[in-house]
Amino acid sequence: MTTVQSLPFHDGRSVPQLGYGVWQVEDDVAADVVRQAIEAGYRHIDTAAGYENEGGVGRAVKASGVPREDLFITTKLANGDQGSDSAKQALETSLEKLGMDYVDLYLIHWASPQRGKYLESWKALIELQQEGKARSIGVSNFPIAQLEEIIAETGVVPVMHQIELHPEFQQRELREYHADKGILTEAWSPLGQGGDILRHPVITEIAEARGVDAGQVIIAWHLAIGNVVIPKSETPERIVSNFASAVLELTAEEIARIEGLDREDGRIGADPANPGF
Repeated sequence: MTTVQSLPFHDGRSVPQLGYGVWQVEDDVAADVVRQAIEAGYRHIDTAAGYENEGGVGRAVKASGVPREDLFITTKLANGDQGSDSAKQALETSLEKLGMDYVDLYLIHWASPQRGKYLESWKALIELQQEGKARSIGVSNFPIAQLEEIIAETGVVPVMHQIELHPEFQQRELREYHADKGILTEAWSPLGQGGDILRHPVITEIAEARGVDAGQVIIAWHLAIGNVVIPKSETPERIVSNFASAVLELTAEEIARIEGLDREDGRIGADPANPGF
């Protein structure tokens, strides 16, 4: 079976570098595809309260027969639940849906600066970690200014920051900031959306030369530059082929060609500084 390396967190724990994401997956479907992903070898599953499929993820984990301690489960605090007491209750609700006593990683899903509750929420996550309900804590979709603030106010650095990141939006400045602070970078929408990146000539040429598919090339690129990556697919064959990307080693030249695809206007999701929700 393909093996996936784990990357260390600064809190002493670690995370499998290649995981399986379930954004926009219906709850009942999640119960099936997450089970397939675990059977394929994935041990890192990424969900969120806002995805409304934590129950399906929990059922899949239970059905898999894999011991809970051998899996790495991430979920996220929804924007509407930001705040001190509400964040704590939100994790209790997520744990109940997942059928678990703890999650391996709990993230604030968006800074949502206009709400003004990200610092209060981060302090709540620190307490949840101290209580053992979240083994590690991090954030998602935070501008650098908000990252700076929560670190300065609490002295606690997120172990990971999950952000939009793909070949046409590589977030170099943010990745450099992460490296300086000891924060791991995790990529959401790692293959872009709509398939445009998968059809880019640079990607397809590398894929053809290597005898692999375009998705595997992009996932291998993420792994090569040190990103944690959580591709999503509901197609059984794609679930397996994405996982096989862990054994594909790109050359320095291939990595450089993909780095050349970065675009200033490459963002496809909301801007974390003003997401509008």
